[in-house]
This record gives sequence, C-alpha cells and structure tokens, in this order.
Amino acid sequence: MKFGVFYELQLPKPWLPGDEERLFHEALDQVVLADKLGFDHAWEVEHHFLDEYSHSSAPEVFLAAAAARTKNIRVGHGIRQVIPNYNHPARTAEGLATLDIISHGRLDFGIGEGATRLELGGFHIPAKEKRAMAIEAGEQIANMMVLDPYPGFESQYFSMPCRNVLPKPVQKPHPPMWMACTNRDTIKVAAQLGVGALAFSFLNPEEAHAWSEIYYGIIKSEQCKPIGHTINANIAMVSNFSLHNDRAEAIRRGHEGFEFFGYALNALVAHDTVPGRTNMWGEYLEKRGDRTEEMVRAAALAENYASGIGTPDDMRKHLRAFQASGIDQVILMQQAGRNKHEHICEALELFAAEVMPEFKAEVAAREERKARELAPFIEAALARKNWMKPLEDHEIPLVKASVAKAQVNQTSAAE
Repeated sequence: MKFGVFYELQLPKPWLPGDEERLFHEALDQVVLADKLGFDHAWEVEHHFLDEYSHSSAPEVFLAAAAARTKNIRVGHGIRQVIPNYNHPARTAEGLATLDIISHGRLDFGIGEGATRLELGGFHIPAKEKRAMAIEAGEQIANMMVLDPYPGFESQYFSMPCRNVLPKPVQKPHPPMWMACTNRDTIKVAAQLGVGALAFSFLNPEEAHAWSEIYYGIIKSEQCKPIGHTINANIAMVSNFSLHNDRAEAIRRGHEGFEFFGYALNALVAHDTVPGRTNMWGEYLEKRGDRTEEMVRAAALAENYASGIGTPDDMRKHLRAFQASGIDQVILMQQAGRNKHEHICEALELFAAEVMPEFKAEVAAREERKARELAPFIEAALARKNWMKPLEDHEIPLVKASVAKAQVNQTSAAE
C-alpha cells in the first residue's frame, strides 16, 4: 500500500494578519517532511471562493514550490479544475507539462469539475453539464500533451485551432490521470474512463470494498474506454489522521479539525452563503459543544478500535482493513480545522517510524502481481479507445504571419 498527504489549505475564521502566509508555508514544510520520511504522494486540491474551507485556488503554484523543495515524493493535482471556464485546456496542458519537467517526472493529474454553487456560479458553469464538460476537457488535455501538433478541436464547450502545445511532459505518454470520486456513481465513471479514482469520501472498509469491486470490475470489462493515452488503474482513499502513542491525546489533537472539515463542506453545499461573511468555525463549535472528552471515553471502552485517529496499533488495524478491501493508496487528511503544525509533523514522523515500513515492504510484490493480472484488460481497453488522429505534414494548416510580407520588406529596406 502507498501513502499520501492531502491539502485543502483550510483556514477557519477569525483570520488574523499573517495567517494565510503561515498556513501555506507550514503546509510546504509538511510536504518536505513527508518526502524525507518516504511518503509516496502529496496531493493538492483546487477550489475557488470557499471561505473557511479551502484557500487552494492556485495549486499549480503550491505544487511547483513543493516540487522544487523535494526529491522523491510525487506531487499531484487532486484535483485540477479542467472545465474551460476555470482553466482553458491548453493552459492546463502547458502547466502540467511544465510541472512534470520541474519535478523530473513526479506529477499526477487529477481531473475535477467542482460541486458548489459558489464555484460553478462564479465561473458561469451550468451544473447539469459540468461532468460532460470536465470529461471532454480531460481527454483533450491528454491529447494536447501527446500530439505534435495538436490537431485542434471544436465543440459546444470550447474550441481551439491546430497548435503545438508546449512543453511536453517528461512522463510518457503523459502523467497518470485520476478523477475525484465521492460516491459509487463517480467510481463507475472513473473506471469507465480508465483513470485512477481519488475517493474523497470517508468510508468504512465494507463500503471501500464495494467501491473497489465496482471499479476493478469495470476496468476488466468492455465498459472501460479510456480518455487518456494509457490507463491508470488505482484507487486512492482519503482517511482521517492524527497519531499519538496515547489514543486520548491523538483524539484531542486531531478529531475536532477532521470533524470541522466535513461540517464546512456540508455547509458550503447545502446552505446559503454570503461571500466573505461566513462564520463556519464559530457555528461549528456552538453546535458541537464539548464532545472531545466524551469521544475519548468512548474510544477507551471500545474493544476493537481501528481508526486513523489513535495509536500506531489503531492505525495499523485501520489500514489492514482498507488493504484487504483492495485500496491501493491511503491519503492522510491531517491539515484541517485548527490542527496544529507541530502535532501534524509529530504524527507524520510517528507514522513513518512505526506504521509505514511494513506496508511499504509489500508494495513491489503487490504492484507486480497487479500489473500481470491487469495487462490483458488494459491492452483490450486501449484497443477500444477513440484515438484522435495525428495530422500528416501536408494536413497541418499554415498559420499566416500577422504582418503582410510586403510591409515587412518595406520596413527592412527602410532600416
């Protein structure tokens, strides 16, 4: 099993001077630490206008800074908003390839569409069409990173003429593609598209097993028709995370922030919002009351406690259950609410020292078995793909100069 860290750059109010700067730089320090400790992935989301939930509106900048400070950890858009209203596909392709070069081929590319009215309305995106827009854009972004030149494209959602989109990525044919998944329906879509599933829902092992069976069942079926030039058959599952040798202390340090993460997301999706005037943290604390010690007592009495918030043994049981469910990567959700930077770093270090090694030791053999098992299904799926036809040299359209030749000649003679 592989492991990642995940960032929304969440910042509850009140916002004090310097809070945003501190938040960003602490997160970068955590990625650097995760790299040194041997974590596999660092994921950064893209959101817009979501007060108190996410300040990560320019993940390409954050990930570039992370890539420049690290050596081995893979940096991932988890996800990039690919609908043209957010980011033109050519600009996304250029940014991805540049980041892949800067990171020496360590980039993963998750596609997303946005879910809240704040984001969709802010960029005038029709909610009923957002998935079709995102899938179309994702496929064309992959084509742009591979084809030389890109033949051009025209649809109701975006169009562009033939151009050579540069630079080209280090990873061939392009960085691994993923998709954000929040329910069984989106798991099915990810498998049908041949992309990895970034499961941004907090599931129990039984439901995770169901998702895994659905996903890999479709990967092996004729329903899989990839949008990329290769298939990335993987499921990454987000988990709560706060680790300490004392279970009670782990709960005190991490559960409140994790709980607020879910509260804030639900508030943005289900409640009306006045931009710039939210009070989510205050409302959450008022509704929650003093539940921490109650949870500590309940956890102490539990006979079989398996959770990402607890001791190394608690985490080990938690991960074994997900591993048995067929999950390929667990992404640790640690930066949330008002969780403290020093506590996050201590938890990462404890995880790397006492939990991660036994799981990492099993990765190579598991990946080899999985590759052998899936190889014929991936070959068959790629054969079903509708490939964009590259242009022959005589088919590439001439792009006329901006200035007439006669005018250029006259200017040269005058000089």
